[in-house]
Amino acid sequence: MKEKPSLELRPETLDRAPVLKELMAKARTHQQAERDVIAALPPSLAQGTRFVSYREGELVLSASNGPQASQIRYRQHELMAELRKSEAFQYVWKLTVKVVPPRFSEAPEVQHRPLSKENARLLREEAGHTKDKRLREVLEKLASHVQD
Repeated sequence: MKEKPSLELRPETLDRAPVLKELMAKARTHQQAERDVIAALPPSLAQGTRFVSYREGELVLSASNGPQASQIRYRQHELMAELRKSEAFQYVWKLTVKVVPPRFSEAPEVQHRPLSKENARLLREEAGHTKDKRLREVLEKLASHVQD
């Protein structure tokens, strides 16, 4: 019976798989480039910014929201000047920033504020003056949500 091949990623397994070795080398290069780019950013912009690619002098970054992307674009000249000090980015001439929102963000917990007795009284009063039956029912139902 054949044995199942091992899929563990360890340094000794990389010698048997040249494609995997090349892929791991590219991943390390990408990781180092991302560290260099993030280090060149101001601390307020480093959070939520990712290095995407660098080809033929064009640096592509992603930001988690629009205002952050705008701030990076606004500071692109000083960022590129800082990056040109590094040998890997000495020929950077163009910066592109894309907005890529986080894929999985936890929804903020909804906080229900209790309805005050005064607001409940105002809703009931308004319901009494309303001619539309459905609107009156909705207002009365809202007024019943008062918390003691």
